[in-house]
Amino acid sequence: MNNIKVKKYALVLSGGKGVRLGLDKPKQYIEVNDKPIIGYCLDTFQQYANIDGIVIVIDDSWREYVQSYIREEGIDKFLCFAPAGKSRQHSILSGLKAMKENGISDDSVVIIHDAARPNVSAEIIDTCIEKMEDYDCAMPVIPVKDTVYVSYDGKTIGALLDRDTLFAGQAPESCRLGSYYKANMTLTDEEIENVRGTSAIAYEKGLTVGLFPGSESNYKITTAVDLEKFKRETEG
Repeated sequence: MNNIKVKKYALVLSGGKGVRLGLDKPKQYIEVNDKPIIGYCLDTFQQYANIDGIVIVIDDSWREYVQSYIREEGIDKFLCFAPAGKSRQHSILSGLKAMKENGISDDSVVIIHDAARPNVSAEIIDTCIEKMEDYDCAMPVIPVKDTVYVSYDGKTIGALLDRDTLFAGQAPESCRLGSYYKANMTLTDEEIENVRGTSAIAYEKGLTVGLFPGSESNYKITTAVDLEKFKRETEG
């Protein structure tokens, strides 16, 4: 691997409520095989040699629970918590601010990842870092398999998109702390709330975003079907 000579930090987003599962706790804290789902990605980042530190964005009510896991598992790369925001992008900005407040340099690489995406691999993290040699940001993607239609009224087809040019984005996504933080700070509160993709801000603000092949196994647990799939993979 062509390893860039700056420090790299994981920013784990764990502030989501997971309401679509209809359970009594957010999905990232559901225990599978005696380990909370967030624990799977935390363990990966802890064991990955090129990650220098971990910052976790989290709701206050779950800090003690995650702190207990960190102590028990000896995750010594953990640096700090950051408060969860009202949207995913607000949470990202909260984590970036915490990094700057903790003296992390602007040229550092930030690997932004979802706590509910437990199967992140060392290979994907490697490539996130590698791509920063040539781009301002990077993200794994998978091809869109189905035909994609546009409907302007929700009833009839208005346009047909070329699926060969379409990709579904995954996490983690990598960026430089300074340039990505600056891009976020140019937006209004409302604009930040309406962001639907981490790299969308980078693209809109003129930063280059490199794409590379992701993995079908690197899925985000969003529905009950996703959760059952992960349970089968882990417990079976």
